[in-house]
Amino acid sequence: MDRQDRQDRQDRQDRHGWYDGLDRHDGLDRRDRPDGLDGHEGRDRRDRSDGPARPGWRIHGMSVEGYRHRRENIPCQDAWHSAVVGPPDAAVVVLAVADGAGSRPHSGQGAGFAVRLATSHFGQRAEARPQTAQEVHELLLDAFVDVREEFVSRTEGDPDDFAATLTVVVLAPTWLGHLSVGDGFVVVRSGAEGRERQFHLLPQPDAVSEYSNETVFLTSTDAEHWVHTECVRDDGIDGVLLSTDGLTQAALSRPPGRPRGANASFASAVLRSLDNPGPDPHADDRALAELLRSDRLTAFNADDKTLLRAVRA
Repeated sequence: MDRQDRQDRQDRQDRHGWYDGLDRHDGLDRRDRPDGLDGHEGRDRRDRSDGPARPGWRIHGMSVEGYRHRRENIPCQDAWHSAVVGPPDAAVVVLAVADGAGSRPHSGQGAGFAVRLATSHFGQRAEARPQTAQEVHELLLDAFVDVREEFVSRTEGDPDDFAATLTVVVLAPTWLGHLSVGDGFVVVRSGAEGRERQFHLLPQPDAVSEYSNETVFLTSTDAEHWVHTECVRDDGIDGVLLSTDGLTQAALSRPPGRPRGANASFASAVLRSLDNPGPDPHADDRALAELLRSDRLTAFNADDKTLLRAVRA
């Protein structure tokens, strides 16, 4: 991309609001610059709440095993993680979810490793405080390179044995950054029409093939060419949810003649329960776990399910 192209894209980002200001970048055209950060191995607990975050975001994540895994007594192969970096008056929240490839022997461990590397590397990169949309895209892509290189170098044997998708959101004071490789998705809550809150599905990576259900993983040879980033600047965003593909049918909708979007009913319900948590966090956890394991959602999709939510406290 030459200098004029970069300037034209930045001018568009500065001029427009929500829809046109949602600036995208597909593919990876940056040089690799690994930081060599120390990774954190292992798995998240299946059901866990991180509670209030320092910068005014309340965060809660949960991964549950799908019906097929419950039936065969196989652990959940999804994972999530969150982190808060920077000073309290300008803190940045990093959210990450991953879905381990069911056909790979160590994919569950890979998913847990991927989300911890993501919160570490994306968090460190975000402390650079980018000022423009282009700088945000570069930050996201550089962090992705860091994560991928450390993931590949530290997984013993064949890295593909640990294959997982990865979806990351960075919540900074003046922008939201989103990076995804694979079939995870992100919905944000912003604005209202009358009394109806509005929910927006952030664009996802292109499908590998129009006629295939093939998914790109963090360890895929050409992952750099399929990674997708977004930079959104909207002060009205007060809720975010990330998920793996196990909740696609429940959380997303495709009205006739229109592109896929957020299922406002589902998104509203799961964010509202975090806006107004009950007096017993354990009871809230049990209620959400029951929803994610319910026959209704299982009928849509029998895969593992992960829901990571953040709302302004």
